[in-house]
Amino acid sequence: MFGKVKKWLGIEGVKLELILPEEVALSSGIVDGKIVLMSMNNQVVTKLNVKMIEQYSRGRRKEKLTDEYTLGEESIAQRIEVSQETPVEIDFSLPFKTNKSEMDKMEESNLLLGGAVKAAKWLRGVKSTYRIEVKAEVEDTMLNPFVKKSLQVV
Repeated sequence: MFGKVKKWLGIEGVKLELILPEEVALSSGIVDGKIVLMSMNNQVVTKLNVKMIEQYSRGRRKEKLTDEYTLGEESIAQRIEVSQETPVEIDFSLPFKTNKSEMDKMEESNLLLGGAVKAAKWLRGVKSTYRIEVKAEVEDTMLNPFVKKSLQVV
């Protein structure tokens, strides 16, 4: 009885780990990585959802605003059997598209205004951070495992 409850809640179930490159070029438009699936019990993963998210913040202190944008998303729908002895590695290639603000476009296109735009962004506290999130759907489990890892984008 207790074993069924633990399986349903995902306790001692599938654990995820992300292996990502140290840096990703924003101009490349693709992130390559690995998802490592481990489990203390034999489990079956039916689907993996991989997302790249940009967290865009601007402003300072009380006036700080933060938005999140999904830059790329992919589903890997295949039946993956995870045994308790050996971890399973799944390679992925996630294409993404960046969102550019009017200030970013102006900074890239105009050499004279590029420095002024960069200074204005610094004064307003404009910053973007990126992360990869993976969620696995596991058979007979209510609480599905997920992992997120920040990504250095240059």
